[in-house]
Amino acid sequence: MSPTRLSAHEQRVLDGIERGLRRDRRLERRLRTMTVHRGPGVRGLVCCRPRGRTVAVLLAVSVTLMVTAIATSAPWAICSFAVLWPLTLFAAVRLLCRWSGG
Repeated sequence: MSPTRLSAHEQRVLDGIERGLRRDRRLERRLRTMTVHRGPGVRGLVCCRPRGRTVAVLLAVSVTLMVTAIATSAPWAICSFAVLWPLTLFAAVRLLCRWSGG
């Protein structure tokens, strides 16, 4: 589809529609306050900004799972630690990058 110019009549109609939309204060407010919500998934995780408390809790749970896995050799503890530890490291790195301004 090649871009074509609008006829004079079509341009007047378009200008009228735009004028009407600019006068609609409710629409203007909704468009101005419209925010993009992060959905669940990898993109939300990568864009997350962890807090210090969150990283501390993740670290405490990870260390507890590690000690439990070493002491008992229970498969559930080993698997839980294997899943949680990379997430903890990722959150800690993101937090340190935010704190350092990077």
